[in-house]
Amino acid sequence: MQLEAKDIGFRYDDGPWLFRGVNLSVEPGEVVGITGPSGRGKTTLCRILSSYETPLEGTVTYNGAPIPKKGYHPVQMVLQHPEKAINPRWKMHKILHEGYHPDEELLALLGIEQEWLTRWPHELSGGEMQRFCVARALGQNTRFLIADEMTTMLDAITQAQIWHAVSEIAKKREMGIIVVTHEVKLMQRLCHRIIDFSG
Repeated sequence: MQLEAKDIGFRYDDGPWLFRGVNLSVEPGEVVGITGPSGRGKTTLCRILSSYETPLEGTVTYNGAPIPKKGYHPVQMVLQHPEKAINPRWKMHKILHEGYHPDEELLALLGIEQEWLTRWPHELSGGEMQRFCVARALGQNTRFLIADEMTTMLDAITQAQIWHAVSEIAKKREMGIIVVTHEVKLMQRLCHRIIDFSG
């Protein structure tokens, strides 16, 4: 169930190429870090891998075939700012169950309290909302998780709690993870290998 990008190239409109000829693969259970200067296309690459963007060159495959466009997507992405991924007009219970119904063990592992489910997004902290975003991304059919600066805006304790939970789930399910962060120590602690992505 390898996730693989071959000769990926992307640019916006008629502007210069953001990157070309990018090759990347992630195996089940593997944690791969992507580092590099800001503005070189790391987030765009993540959006391509999770099918939010379409590459102008190259292909992305899952288990040797194009990623299915229907049904639950096997590659899920969690962004830096949870408020951009959450509908402010929905209560957290509806947001959490938008794609699937997470089990109680997952919620407990992520530190999500039952009373939060009845709240509106503006009634939660950024760390609390990010826990929901992570839970929503960790459906049973998720095979690869892309964490794009997922915990950068959070305090050290919340960061540690979320990464501990994600690591435990990834090991249990043999789920591959792509970590994008500028925090070198975090990347060194989590990743099996690190790719320097300069576009």
